[in-house]
Amino acid sequence: MRVAVMVGIGKVEIQERPIPVPKPGEALVRIKSVGICGSDVHYFLEGKIGDFVVNPPFILGHECAGEVVEVGKGVKKVRPGDRVALEPGIPCGNCKFCRSGRYNLCPDIAFWATPPVDGVFCEYVVHPEFLLYPLAQGVSFEEGALVEPFAVGVYAAQRANVKPGETVLILGGGPIGLLILQALRIQGVARVIVVDVFEFRLRKAWELGATAIINANEMPAQEEILDLTGGEGVDVVFEAAGSIMTTRIVTEVVRSGGKVVLVGFSPQTPLDISKIIVKELDVLGSWRYANVYEKATEFLNAGKVDLQSLITHRFSLEETEKALIFAHEHRMDSIKIVVDV
Repeated sequence: MRVAVMVGIGKVEIQERPIPVPKPGEALVRIKSVGICGSDVHYFLEGKIGDFVVNPPFILGHECAGEVVEVGKGVKKVRPGDRVALEPGIPCGNCKFCRSGRYNLCPDIAFWATPPVDGVFCEYVVHPEFLLYPLAQGVSFEEGALVEPFAVGVYAAQRANVKPGETVLILGGGPIGLLILQALRIQGVARVIVVDVFEFRLRKAWELGATAIINANEMPAQEEILDLTGGEGVDVVFEAAGSIMTTRIVTEVVRSGGKVVLVGFSPQTPLDISKIIVKELDVLGSWRYANVYEKATEFLNAGKVDLQSLITHRFSLEETEKALIFAHEHRMDSIKIVVDV
C-alpha cells in the first residue's frame, strides 16, 4: 500500500508498505479521506507539540473515514462493504480513567499521529471494531473524516453544560471553533458570538448560525464583547484558537460566576488567576473527547451538522506534503483541507 511518510521536518515521501492484517476483534479499513488537523501541521513544521516529539519516519493524520474490506475473528459490529468513521484513539481499557468512562485521559491511549503512534495518511489501516461508526448512505467519506474534529466540538459543548438563554463566546473561528458553534446550535443555544481575525472564517460562522461576529483586526474585541453584553460579559467563553492573545482575555470577557472552557492547545496560557478567584469562575479543560463519537456520527447521519461546507481544499495522497504546507500558508482563506486517498 502507498503511505505518506514524514521523513524529516517539512518533508514527506510516498513509500510502499505491507497491507496490515486484522487480528481478532479488528477490521481492515480502506482509507478514503483524511482531514488535516492543526496538530499535523505543527508536527510537520516543528517536529513536536509540547512533550510530544516526532522521531521520523512517522505517519501523520488522524481524522479519517473509509470502507471495511476485511474483518478479523469474532467481529460482529461491521462487515466488508460498510462505510465507517474511525475514532482514532485506542484506550488501554484497564486504568482508572478508562474504567470511569474518561478514557480520553488514559495515559496509555494509542492515538493516531501522536508520537510515537503512526497515523493514517495511507491506504489501509486495522482498527478495533468498537471504534468504527457506520456512515449513512448519502454521507460522503470526506464528511465522515470530519466527525473527528466535530467530536471535539460536541465534547467541549457537553463539558460546558450551557443553559438555555445563556450567551456564549467562541474565541477562534477555525474548524474547531466552527464545530463548537454547530454543536451549541444543536443543543439549542441561541446567542453565540464568534471572534476571529480572518473575515473568510467569520462569514462562515455567520452562515452557520452565529448571532454576532467580531473581526479582532478591525475593532477592539474585548470592548465589542462587553458592549454586546451590556458590560456584564458572556456566560460561557470557549477559547478555541490556542493563542496567547485570545487566552489572555478570557477572564476579562466572561461575567462573574461564568465559565471558561479551554479547547485550543497553547503551551503558554497566561490566565489571570486573581480574576478567576475574584469573579469565581469555573475554568474547564477540554481534551479531545470521550463517549461522544457515536453521537457526533449520528448528528451527521441525521443531517444536523454541516461538515461538507467546511471543506475548502482537496489534495491527493501523493500531494500530502503540499497539502500540509498549504494548510500552514493559507489559514486566512481556508477552513478544512482534506486528503482524498
